[in-house]
Amino acid sequence: MPGFELFGAEEKKEVQDVLDNGVLMRYGFDGNRNGHHKALELEKDLATRMQTDYAQVVSSGTAALTVALACAGVGSGDEVIMPTFTFVASFEAILSVGATPILCDVDDTLTLAPGAVEALITDKTKVVMPVHMCGSMADLKAMKAICKKHNLILLEDACQAIGGTYEGKPLGSYGDMGCFSFDYVKTVTAGEGGGLITNSKLYADRAHQYQDHGHDHIGTDRGAETHPFLGYNYRLSELHAAVGIAQLRKLDHTLALQKKNYTLLRDALTIIPEVTFRRVPDGGEESYAFLTFFLPDKESAMEAHKALGLHGVDACFYWYYNNWHYYKKWEHLLNPTSLHKLSEEQMQGLQKNNSSYASSDAWISRTVSCLIKVGWSDAEVQERASKMVKALQSVFIIN
Repeated sequence: MPGFELFGAEEKKEVQDVLDNGVLMRYGFDGNRNGHHKALELEKDLATRMQTDYAQVVSSGTAALTVALACAGVGSGDEVIMPTFTFVASFEAILSVGATPILCDVDDTLTLAPGAVEALITDKTKVVMPVHMCGSMADLKAMKAICKKHNLILLEDACQAIGGTYEGKPLGSYGDMGCFSFDYVKTVTAGEGGGLITNSKLYADRAHQYQDHGHDHIGTDRGAETHPFLGYNYRLSELHAAVGIAQLRKLDHTLALQKKNYTLLRDALTIIPEVTFRRVPDGGEESYAFLTFFLPDKESAMEAHKALGLHGVDACFYWYYNNWHYYKKWEHLLNPTSLHKLSEEQMQGLQKNNSSYASSDAWISRTVSCLIKVGWSDAEVQERASKMVKALQSVFIIN
């Protein structure tokens, strides 16, 4: 999955352009740029690739979510429904705009369960935020129907799933807004960075202003710009954007490599009857960033994860006890601990979150995911497949 596996001359050229003209900041200094506006170029390329009218690049995936929520008018007193299985950035972004994250059970897609979402909707709910974890998606058709029924915003956190599709649309483009991460271990990396896509001119206009201190960007004198509203600094540097440009151009190639390696490994595991696979909703195609599968129960999943390591299969994850990605280790959220004071509305809203989510536990406790790398040779993939089969068979032969 990591785009850094494909770093090469293309990235160096784009970065050298920036170093040659000496302007590392996105805005201003137009006379020195020699026509290079890397962040703007990345935005145009991202919108084209994701088949949306607009794109805004920012400093991280977390920033992308934060800007998206702010542009949708989400804030104090509002609630955002999000899954129990995600990265901590999902709830950090919600809290940062003054809203409250409401945790929701996942199903065998490993993201939001539609029935569980609908059960959590109140008059304070403003957004439903499915997170397309490990390269695959929620049942977006059901999510969109729920949002339409209740007049809610559908915000796709596609930070781990760039390149996947649903009903022919790139992930991130199906809802009202979609967000990506371009950090170092993502399929498309800028080292650090993120992106927001939308077909809404209103959201797009707000986004380019909000991510740059509220500047309206009218005219050529940055010091004379006005501020229609408060904003913050979530800008992406020209250096990071330069890397992102080269990486995004490689996306189709990267996806093809991921799919090839994923398919070989998955096919190898089909001989093990105890292994079943994560459900990809009808009409969806994942990005093949991870091979995610279920074992019969928690105990066999833990043993399988251990056995994979003992057989030399690296980059495999057992999420149930993972520190960053599953609610069980989010003590700082479940028992709110913050350096700055959270609002009374947030504190009250956070009390709705439980210490136990049985449906999520039933799926995540059985789940193992293995990263798909794009730098493997064919021989290395074959060797990995053999090791994975032997490791998993060893669990069930012993039992």
